[in-house]
Amino acid sequence: MTTRFEPKWAEGLVEERRYLHQHPELSGEETRTAQYLYKKLQELEPTTIITQIGGHGMAAIFDSGEDGPSIMYRTELDALPIEEENEFAYRSERKTVSHKCGHDGHMTMVLGFGRYLAQHPPQRGRIILLFQPAEEIGAGAEWMLADPKFEQLLPIDYAFAIHNLPGFPLGQVVCKRGPFSAAVKSLIIRLYGKTSHAGEPENGINPALAVSEIIREADIACQPDANQPEFAILTPVHIKLGEIAYGVSAGYGEVHLTIRTWTEQEMGELSARLLRYVSKMAVRHRLRVETEWTNVFRTTRNEEEVVDIVEQAAVDNGYQTHECKHPFKWGEDFGAFTQRFRGAMFGLGAGEQQPALHNPDYDFPDELLLPGIYMYRRIMELILG
Repeated sequence: MTTRFEPKWAEGLVEERRYLHQHPELSGEETRTAQYLYKKLQELEPTTIITQIGGHGMAAIFDSGEDGPSIMYRTELDALPIEEENEFAYRSERKTVSHKCGHDGHMTMVLGFGRYLAQHPPQRGRIILLFQPAEEIGAGAEWMLADPKFEQLLPIDYAFAIHNLPGFPLGQVVCKRGPFSAAVKSLIIRLYGKTSHAGEPENGINPALAVSEIIREADIACQPDANQPEFAILTPVHIKLGEIAYGVSAGYGEVHLTIRTWTEQEMGELSARLLRYVSKMAVRHRLRVETEWTNVFRTTRNEEEVVDIVEQAAVDNGYQTHECKHPFKWGEDFGAFTQRFRGAMFGLGAGEQQPALHNPDYDFPDELLLPGIYMYRRIMELILG
């Protein structure tokens, strides 16, 4: 991995990343994170800073005043409800919250790129640095898009985002044409029956059999072969049945499933099929059923021509590239933006021996900060000329 140090704008990046790591906040609660970034952005004197977009989201705009494309670079504000196992000096100050997905590093890269722009402003077009809340719950992107303040950012001609990727060589640029990450959403199924004495279950309606049938149907619907276009994973993540009361036959049950497909079309078809099954099953068991969708992540759809730009930027920077055969199975809220704007998400390898994302001992590698900024810079140069 080739790195360079430019003291005019790159000093302090590691300290800023570690400060953000030490002060994590959960989805929708990113008050202090947003305040910290706002103060840093003010120092850069962008053309405009727009705050409170879809909650704690914000955007810093560097506008040349000349005609040209508008390029958006998105990063995430939120951390995860995971207790950190690391013992270094900048470990999370919150016992059950930590940056175990690398959003602290992603924020620092975009902030560092802003510092570069303050000293080397675009000569045409606009650069938009977007700081998104609530990525981990698949909500923040839609919150921002639904906020009237977001209209001030339009038009957006290109949208980019980086995600660090443990398991890949440090600094390797990882690309994927088409879907980069899966469509993901979760289904809550609530089953209402009737309690009775445990010795007389025939006098009640126990949803236990219905719960077991839903789990079995979810397993049947799985197509875990990533090579198949109908790829689908249905994972039970939580089940509840009645209470711990040994004299009572349960009268209520819940099943929570997470569903993953490669495309929005497959997700729509599978979701409709699953809801029809649940409805028929509830009638058969004399249960009242309620369903709720939550944590919805749209497919991150990479435009081929935009991936070409990313790959050229990597080559120009002297970075190794890798093109994935399959999308990543995790959800990424950047997908809501790629459904509306031409864009691409790409990865930066975080090291082959690095703990996986969401592991309690994971930590974002500081060595990726400069490569991320250099990628953003070269992408800008290739688009704006």
